[in-house]
Amino acid sequence: MSRPASSFEVLPGADDSPVILHVPHSAREVPAAVRAGIVLDDAALERELDHITDAHTAELAERAAALCGLVPWRFVNRLSRLVVDPERFPDEREEMLSVGMGAVYTRTTHRAELRPADADPEPLIERYFRPYARAMTEAVADRLAATGRAVVIDVHSYPTKGLPYELHGSGPRPPVCLGTDAFHTPPELTELARQAFAGCGETGLDSPFSGTYVPLEFYGREPRVGALMIEIRRDTYMTEPGGPPGPGLSRLASALAALVDGVTR
Repeated sequence: MSRPASSFEVLPGADDSPVILHVPHSAREVPAAVRAGIVLDDAALERELDHITDAHTAELAERAAALCGLVPWRFVNRLSRLVVDPERFPDEREEMLSVGMGAVYTRTTHRAELRPADADPEPLIERYFRPYARAMTEAVADRLAATGRAVVIDVHSYPTKGLPYELHGSGPRPPVCLGTDAFHTPPELTELARQAFAGCGETGLDSPFSGTYVPLEFYGREPRVGALMIEIRRDTYMTEPGGPPGPGLSRLASALAALVDGVTR
């Protein structure tokens, strides 16, 4: 079950693994047809990609998967979140609409214009957002059918210093932030993550980012679907903004693999 690298990929793991490492924001690719609707010049777009991209998180998930006793599945977005953000609601429920960052962004991380405010988001939602959501739903359903449970571990990063678009950026910014959900994140999953990342610095909860990603078909309905968001502060593993990874990436990959192994057990 895979898609072209230009869109997204579902990378198979072990048949009996319940874990899906979800990597939605690691790519910088913006197709030319989408680029035409963005008002930034090339240099400004590259700067925005430096800020908005969760750089090297796909590599982090790949390294971690290779270290696991039972290889997890990986669902990796191969397009920039400036095309669509697959983790936003595509309607008025999305609180990030207030800063122009719903499913289709109209504002940048610094609240400058990215697309005209009256740009129609529907073509991008139909072309990119809905197929992604359907495929992620299928991936979770497949793990449920195969193992009786599914655990989505979202792999993200965030800047050391808060950016203007952040609605809740005034709180703590620990080296590792765990985003949780009251229904889908059992305490034992949170504790496994705390133990796994203990060697990577302080681990906090739901600050500066909170919540988890679960396909809407299962959200708040299916207790066999667990979910946890891992947010890693970028100075712990890379040069900001948008620079190369450093030695911290290997340490984080080992920690993520330990979490996956703990969930599998």
